[in-house]
Amino acid sequence: MQLQFLGTGAGMPSKERNTSALVLKLLEERGTVWLFDCGEATQHQILHTTIRPRKIEKIFITHLHGDHIFGLPGFLSSRSFLGGEDTLTLYGPKGLKEWITASFNVSKTHLTYPIEFVEVQEGVVFEDEQFVVSTQLLEHVIPCYGYRIEQKPLPGELIIEKAIELGVPKGPLLGKLKNGNDIVLENGQTVLSKDVTAPPKKGFIITVLGDTKYCESAKTLSENADIVLHEATFDHKTEHLAASYGHSTNVEAARVAKEANARNLILNHISSRFLPHDLEALLNEAKEIFPNSFIANDFSQFEWKNSELLEDK
Repeated sequence: MQLQFLGTGAGMPSKERNTSALVLKLLEERGTVWLFDCGEATQHQILHTTIRPRKIEKIFITHLHGDHIFGLPGFLSSRSFLGGEDTLTLYGPKGLKEWITASFNVSKTHLTYPIEFVEVQEGVVFEDEQFVVSTQLLEHVIPCYGYRIEQKPLPGELIIEKAIELGVPKGPLLGKLKNGNDIVLENGQTVLSKDVTAPPKKGFIITVLGDTKYCESAKTLSENADIVLHEATFDHKTEHLAASYGHSTNVEAARVAKEANARNLILNHISSRFLPHDLEALLNEAKEIFPNSFIANDFSQFEWKNSELLEDK
């Protein structure tokens, strides 16, 4: 699993940061990509990456502020020209479908693929054999949702030596055991999958928080998460502004990660008031509370490998 940030700014684009967009690459897990928010010019940002728009199967929108959705009509339209044919599922608050439909009706836009709209409410919004995605309302100036993405436990590794000792021949029967299926050998002996496989591996948990002030919902969504993506629009010097605008500081984001017993924190949604030379101090303030903190820039990439978060520098 990899994370790539396409836009990490707050409110409006700047020379250093575009508006909000994050890609969750699940190419190894399911051969697809998920997009979280789609601020203005997201499709332009994609041009500077290896991301293929037709691989994006799901888009999750946190809220309907322009810096999180104004890139959607253009991206959805271009996906048709780029060979998109598979269904795209669009998750978001009430009003998202109405806005997209009106934009397409007025502009006479025709898509070559179907869109499935899911109006988000608190609770589980998606589940299959691999993942569960749940959401809760955060505290912003309009309805805004945070998403918790949980990968279900992975099958334990097959202990080949043990299977062979029990008389299992090399071939497809080993694959059945690895996939959790019990088998019967030619001599009538039953070999149980649990006897020749290691315990299931814990899947990863990622929390993607939209715009929010410090709140209990953010902590609940982040509980025991491997990676928390939290906005840091302000710092401690401007803390008096944060809550009134429905936003958080870097220090508050670190508190959420610490109190939720998360493993890693990535600061995102950075105000243009912070110039490149301010970022080290912004990050260090968070690290004083939560040492495993990172700060995202446009095109930053992170990889979850062997239960460790690696930043691609």
